[in-house]
Amino acid sequence: MPTLLRGAARASLAASLLLLASCAKDATAPSAPVAAGPTISNATIANGIMMQGFYWDVPASTSAGTWWQNLGSKATELSAAGVTALWLPPAYKGSGANDVGYGVYDRYDLGEFNQKGTVATHYGTLAQLQSCISALHGKGIQVYEDMVMNHLTSADAQEQFSYNGQNFNVYTSFTYPARANKYSTYQWHYYNFNGTQQAPNNGWYQWNAWDFQPYDNGQAYDNLLGSEIRYADQNQVNETIKWGNWMTTTLNLDGYRLDATKHMLTSFVNSWLDNVKGSSGRFAVSEAWFANLTDMNNYASATGGRTSLFDVPLHYTFKAMSDGNGSWDMRGLEFAGFTEANGPLSVSFVDNHDTDTPGGLNSPVVNLKMLAYAYILTREKGYPCIFYKDYYEYGLGAQIKTLNLVRKANAYGASYEYTSVDDADYYAYSRAGDSTHKGLMLILNDGSGARTKGITSPFKNATLTDKTGNYGGTIITDANGYGNFPVQGRSWSVWVPN
Repeated sequence: MPTLLRGAARASLAASLLLLASCAKDATAPSAPVAAGPTISNATIANGIMMQGFYWDVPASTSAGTWWQNLGSKATELSAAGVTALWLPPAYKGSGANDVGYGVYDRYDLGEFNQKGTVATHYGTLAQLQSCISALHGKGIQVYEDMVMNHLTSADAQEQFSYNGQNFNVYTSFTYPARANKYSTYQWHYYNFNGTQQAPNNGWYQWNAWDFQPYDNGQAYDNLLGSEIRYADQNQVNETIKWGNWMTTTLNLDGYRLDATKHMLTSFVNSWLDNVKGSSGRFAVSEAWFANLTDMNNYASATGGRTSLFDVPLHYTFKAMSDGNGSWDMRGLEFAGFTEANGPLSVSFVDNHDTDTPGGLNSPVVNLKMLAYAYILTREKGYPCIFYKDYYEYGLGAQIKTLNLVRKANAYGASYEYTSVDDADYYAYSRAGDSTHKGLMLILNDGSGARTKGITSPFKNATLTDKTGNYGGTIITDANGYGNFPVQGRSWSVWVPN
């Protein structure tokens, strides 16, 4: 979701609930079905690794073709790199060829109809999307689709509503003439919405009350952008559930990423999950952007464990480490974030399309980023999500792949935080292993010089090597598991028993 407008929506909420004039500040399946996917399983138990398969300004054309063709061409290498699920961008028609999908126009147009000046979406055509998903499924990679359900934009025509004897024209008529009722006969008009944005930063027209009042100290609020769908009306609930099931069947989805859920009526989110995800075993993670852990826990409670949540507080912990660039106290990583508070529902990440976008949240982890990746990819708790832009565009792919494979081979068994060993620069964490996996010892150092500390590890009478290759040589532990564990300056090591 483009986050530049979030402040606009929050500011506008304080104004009149009827007309906000100013503001200080988004049934038939295709003929060629998608190949069946891998057997659905709990990816977090299986040491799975999700990749966000896009970033904000991905090109419409790549050396492999469209973005769908680009992702499909990478299925083999991603599988070999330990990626078990790919989160796709919004696959439906937005406001035009350059819309990256969050400015939703037609949720039933997956690159099939000539609408908004283009047949293809920003990412390609329906046939290319189907081929991409089949390629991913063929390599055992699950597919999660980005479900944007808060709003619609770029209506087909204006409509008029009246307030206090004054008429107002608003763009709220969505009739989809080019699609001609294929897949769905549902059309949208002003009464299906609570209000609509006049223009970015120009306030709101409103004719229905917002679905809910702000909560969590105003961090959750209804109006975000575009024409805000009225989920207090069961008609829109039913239609969006129907669409969710259509998308699932049409694309043979293994899961979902739900956009901007704190801007939607929570009872609707729960109903959608119950009726679309249900007890199928499919995965769901929601973007509920709360920087405060209490707010995260409250939202997890409000959604009753139906959906995982991105660990936003942990991202900001990594951001603080990055900004400190060596001066931050590494003990802040101990028992950190929603991942520690509720591991089974946490999706840990370092950056995403919103944080690494100047027009969005603009909170990228620039310095010491691989320390953050080493942290999430070896952790006992949480389902880690790596970022395409970090992997391919920023040149971190080889190092992330190494950690992915370490996770697959060694990140098992009980974990331990070495609170009596850690200091402002040095952080240690271990996984004890199990009957078939040897475990690991993670060491992070944000200081400029190499460090070594004596630690009683889970590995007795063992010889260990750094599987990342960042530190040469071996460590030999005694009968109690004690050994000296070194790490280079501004670096990470994962020591593994041979």
